[in-house]
Amino acid sequence: MTAEPLAEPNSAPGRRWPVPPRDGYTVDDLFTLPDLPPHTELIDGSLVFVSPQRRFHAKMIELLLNGLRRTVPQELRVEREMTVLLDRRNGPESDLSVVRAEAVTGLEQTRFEAADVVLAVEVVSPDSEARDRDTKPHKYAAAGIPHFWLVEMTGRGKHPVVRTYELDPVTQAYTLAGTYREQLKVGDPFDIDVDISLDALQDL
Repeated sequence: MTAEPLAEPNSAPGRRWPVPPRDGYTVDDLFTLPDLPPHTELIDGSLVFVSPQRRFHAKMIELLLNGLRRTVPQELRVEREMTVLLDRRNGPESDLSVVRAEAVTGLEQTRFEAADVVLAVEVVSPDSEARDRDTKPHKYAAAGIPHFWLVEMTGRGKHPVVRTYELDPVTQAYTLAGTYREQLKVGDPFDIDVDISLDALQDL
């Protein structure tokens, strides 16, 4: 069901905001509603708009993207800021995702199914802290995505830290696999070795 736009009393001239359907939005609405801001997400049937990001967020995505692409095998692809369809009412946008190569269909593609994602990565921002630490990991796990990384800026020196999680097939929940502050070196979902030091980040 697509919501009908309705002008708000105090909106700017010509600005019309969509009125949510009674049961909330669906993923179909996410891709058909006109004029949604870039990087809009769908969480539990609600549209989530993204605030301007810190430089840390952009540079950390770039650092990990470059590192992952250096060693990604042919059967996988690394994607940046693509919507992942978890179910009818949830379409979050992962900062990075590693997907099966056969799921990549072309340059006009706008989304991936959860079944095609082997790793979802979220870089925490002040406005998305609760979603990145709590809401999204639970939903990614429930959808069966095997690996999840949470990336934050911590400590007085504002150093990057990457926490890697693996899906427990029995509980369908993530368990902490490792915490990395200088060098991210793991063997799953493939062999990865990335310098995530503050110096590496600042050199970008």
